[in-house]
Amino acid sequence: VQDELAEIAERVRTILVDREGDPSAGACQRFQASLWRLMEKPESSVPAHIIAILSFIFILISSVVMCVGTIPELQVEDSEGNLTEHPTLEVIETVCIGWFTIEYLLRLISSPNKIKFALSFMNIIDFMAITPFFVVLILTSFGAGVMELANVQQAVQALRIMRIARIFKLARHSSGLQTLTSALKSSLKELGLLLMYMGVGVFLFSALGYTMEQNHPDTLFTSIPQSFWWAVITMTTVGYGDVYPKTTLGRCNAAISFLCGVIAIALPIHPIINNFVLFYNKQQVLETAAKHEIELMALRSSEGELRAAPEHHEHVCSAGVWDSSVSSCHSETYLPLLKDPRGGSSMQTPSMETSFESTAEASEYFIS
Repeated sequence: VQDELAEIAERVRTILVDREGDPSAGACQRFQASLWRLMEKPESSVPAHIIAILSFIFILISSVVMCVGTIPELQVEDSEGNLTEHPTLEVIETVCIGWFTIEYLLRLISSPNKIKFALSFMNIIDFMAITPFFVVLILTSFGAGVMELANVQQAVQALRIMRIARIFKLARHSSGLQTLTSALKSSLKELGLLLMYMGVGVFLFSALGYTMEQNHPDTLFTSIPQSFWWAVITMTTVGYGDVYPKTTLGRCNAAISFLCGVIAIALPIHPIINNFVLFYNKQQVLETAAKHEIELMALRSSEGELRAAPEHHEHVCSAGVWDSSVSSCHSETYLPLLKDPRGGSSMQTPSMETSFESTAEASEYFIS
């Protein structure tokens, strides 16, 4: 409970800093913080929201161009007769890469922690999305002699394929994808169980299938490792039909394998779904609580009814839950008293004022 309250307090502090800035910071630090909010926090201002939308559009355009560029009808022949991307698509790709590069550099410059920024998973994805373009550009600048090397051509093709990594950039602008990633991280144990069940089943049924089918003259099970493919597509109920048993025992083994596969996949799914729902609901509650507290702080700081007639309102002290660095908070933070924290009925006496005696008691009240 205290960890959740501390997280809410951190969210409140972050929102206040995004809105008001740090008054003790210098001009350079304020500019860096403003640039960081502009590039990293779309909810902080209208320009930041516009930049986030533009980044999202460029990601979509770049992904579409990458797919359309592989259509043979839209490709053109170079001087050697090889098909290459259309020049118009290359121009669009260059513009998108320019945007991604400027965006990455601005975020890197404004980042308060450069090392943490560079080692972040999403930032590594961003770096991988723009690196292939410049590597290919450098290799091309060396001339046709270098590009004629087989190894260099394979490396260029591999780097071009790495452009698909930019689709993961969408996660930076989608709270749903971020929630899904966090839920999967919290479900590593369940995912490990799923892989273990599938691994045991694949090994067991592929070995049985090979044993039962090896005496058939037209068998498709030539070895146990080659039977792994059949076991995987059978247990996952895909069933391509490229490998299938031809004996009665082999078919019985196949029937048991896909039944066990359904059970093995279904068992860990429910805990994973529960983790996603719990994480999503927790994020929504924390965000709502932080925004609600910001609204209450704005009301307390105004010269409205709460200051004019404080004896007509009931408040409760949060026992120093909020960070003292928040400039809009006083030495004590008050929350509206909705019910008696000690288990009694709702407070109806206007003149009654109740305070918590400990942080734990405040935590129990706040969560309830």
